[in-house]
Formats: sequence, C-alpha cells, structure tokens
Amino acid sequence: MAAAIANPSVSIQDLSLNFGVMSVLKTLNLDVAEGEFIVLLGPSGCGKSTLLNCIAGLLDISDGRIFIKGKNVTWEEPKDRGIGMVFQSYALYPQMTVEKNLSFGLRVAGVPKDEIAKRIARAAEILQIEPLLQRKPSALSGGQRQRVAIGRALVRDVDVFLFDEPLSNLDAKLRSELRVEIKLLHRRLQNTMIYVTHDQIEAMTLADRIAVMKGGVIQQLDAPQTIYNRPVNRFVAGFLGSPAMNFIKGQLEAGDAPVFKADGISVPLGRYAFDGDNGRAGKPCVFGIRPEHIALGDAAKAMPFTAESTVEIV
Repeated sequence: MAAAIANPSVSIQDLSLNFGVMSVLKTLNLDVAEGEFIVLLGPSGCGKSTLLNCIAGLLDISDGRIFIKGKNVTWEEPKDRGIGMVFQSYALYPQMTVEKNLSFGLRVAGVPKDEIAKRIARAAEILQIEPLLQRKPSALSGGQRQRVAIGRALVRDVDVFLFDEPLSNLDAKLRSELRVEIKLLHRRLQNTMIYVTHDQIEAMTLADRIAVMKGGVIQQLDAPQTIYNRPVNRFVAGFLGSPAMNFIKGQLEAGDAPVFKADGISVPLGRYAFDGDNGRAGKPCVFGIRPEHIALGDAAKAMPFTAESTVEIV
C-alpha cells in the first residue's frame, strides 16, 4: 500500500457514482501529490473519463467527497474548482482567431485586458504558437489545434490540469511529438496533472504514477516500472506490455524453492518468489512471463523449460 500523501493537491475520498441501479464508479480513493502527473489508464468503459469528469464537476457524484488544494469542491461548479480541462475534441470556436479563443474565457470572467494580454503571450511562448495567434482553427493542423486547446487551459492560471485523451485524434508521429511536449510542459509548470488514456505508451512515458482501472475500480496505483514489473493481478499484468504477457495454467509445488509445473513445463521460481507457500501448494495457478524474458541460450546453462508454442508475429 502506498504511503499517505500529506496535503494532496487532489484528494478523492470514497467516491461512488451510480446511474440508476448501475454502479459505474465504486468507492474510489485517490490522493494526488502537489505537482504530480497521474495517468488514469484502462480499457474503454473502465470509468477513467467518468472519474475525470467527476473531478472536473461535469458529473454529480452519488457519494464521497472531492478536495482540490484542501478545499471541498464536491458540489462546486466547474468554474470554481481551479481546474483547466483539455478534451479529446479540440473545443475551439471556429469563427474566432487563436488569440480570441485563448482570451474568451478570461474576457467572460472580467479579467483586465492587460492581464489577458500577458497570459496569452506567456501561453503562446510556452506552447510555441506565437505565429498562429491571428489564424482561425480551420487554418491549423491537428497538432496546432491541440496546442491551442492546451493553451486555453493554460491561460486560466489553474491549480490542476485535467486531460481527457487529448492525443487520440492525432496520427502516431504527432502523438509521439506531443507526448514529449506535454512532458516538458509539466516539467516547466510543475502543476498537478491528471491524464486519461487507454494508450499504455502514453501512460508509461508521461506518468509519475499510473492508476490502472477496470470496472469502475482502481486495480493498482503505482510508478510505471512497478506496475510493469510487479502487477498486483492478472488483469494489470495482461494490460501492460506489447506484445502482451504470456499466461500458462498449472500448479505450484512448494519447497525451499517453489516450482511451477504444467504439461511439459517445470520452472523453478527461486526462494524470492513467495513468503513460504502461502497455501498455494498443489492448487491451480497461472504463470506469467513477458516475451522479453524468454531467450534462446546454451542448453547447459538454460532453465529447464519446454513447451509447444506458435510464433504468431515477428
């Protein structure tokens, strides 16, 4: 279990969301440290975007509390939560120039003109969109539009940035480039960022910690390498990794050094594998191994392991 975070930037406490009799989010707890980059990762329908919308105030929760910078914002309007949100769709006004898109929310809020100009200049410099300020969205590429969308959140001078799959509409090359830009933006601003994606590469690249979700529940919350190397269950193990982890059904034989056995397979696991047998001896279990951990070697030095297998792709 992760150590408690003192004075978290965002704190979600026993949050539940029901749509009628359907439980969508199930008693979630999540603390996000000041300046941390958290990624909510999971397959479609796992509840990650729904959770982000609850944090943003776009959905009313059924139970629990949400704190941002120590303030209970559970029933606050989105505009009063100190958050800036970047959506999958760019959400730009097509009739306005980039500059007017950036300034619109500030003008509505009554921010003085000189302050608006300063914020736009700073955001444009950070995002490298200064030459685009007088263009309209129709004259921008997909990557440029997404930079402007990020800029709209940036000029609001918020405490927390929320990203809802902002790169999913872009091609692979542009996604890779903007991943780097978002990481550099976080390093420069040091703001708290919560980022939703189904893309494990984005999660592993960007996150300080990843919350892997399934069925409205956080399955594991940990650093990327910890989740990859020490998954807490089969779902997490199978979701992270490309190609995916191989799973073999068998049983465990206990002893000083536990051994996994299946048809034609006998794999010594070493003393470090378990604290004793934990009652697993003789019971069905699943052996998971990642493709990169399998290699051809000298027969005299190799672990005894034989299995019929099929190479599906090279």
